[in-house]
Amino acid sequence: MIRVLLVDDQPLIRSGFRALLEIEDDIEVVAEAADGREGVELARTHLPDIALIDIQMPVVDGIEATRRIAADPALSGVHVVILTNYGLDEYVFDALRAGAAGFLVKDIEPEDFLHAIRVAARGDALLAPSITRRLIHRYVTQPRTPSPGAGLDELTTREREAVVLVAQGLSNEEIAVRMVISPHTAKTHVNRAMTKLHARDRAQLVVLAYESGLVVPRL
Repeated sequence: MIRVLLVDDQPLIRSGFRALLEIEDDIEVVAEAADGREGVELARTHLPDIALIDIQMPVVDGIEATRRIAADPALSGVHVVILTNYGLDEYVFDALRAGAAGFLVKDIEPEDFLHAIRVAARGDALLAPSITRRLIHRYVTQPRTPSPGAGLDELTTREREAVVLVAQGLSNEEIAVRMVISPHTAKTHVNRAMTKLHARDRAQLVVLAYESGLVVPRL
């Protein structure tokens, strides 16, 4: 059962998502919050698998709520998925840095939304690949000075290769094809890299890959 926390200041949005999610046999909405502070408190109480968090909210916004969840070791199993009205909302860049596992636009098709929830719960990939790859491109091409990545020296050659492919938006299955290995081995390389780099999930792995200079964006 996938446990979901809804955090949005608009009751109509929350009720819409709840109605869609609770039709599914393998998804349960455990709580709702109208602002980020309440959302963080409910995350600590219910320990959901997924926290769907709107960006713009009163009291504590979605980015700060994401940052608080990501910083709490007790909430390491909570995957934050940001809700936004725009596919390339500038706030999403800050949300990824804060620790978000991915993002969804609010006008997403129902079947795509449900698929994304299940993908996020597995922690296997970033969400909405076509949009996410554009988001990654814009994020990484913003001028910045690479910062040393703690743990990069500990990565094996194959783990580095896997991280580079993750940063390109590839799934474990696609990485397996590129590296000529099994999907299970690909997932193992990715998971070991996340552990060594102290990345919460694949989204953070992407951020670290580019910010450390391990991957250089092709302009």
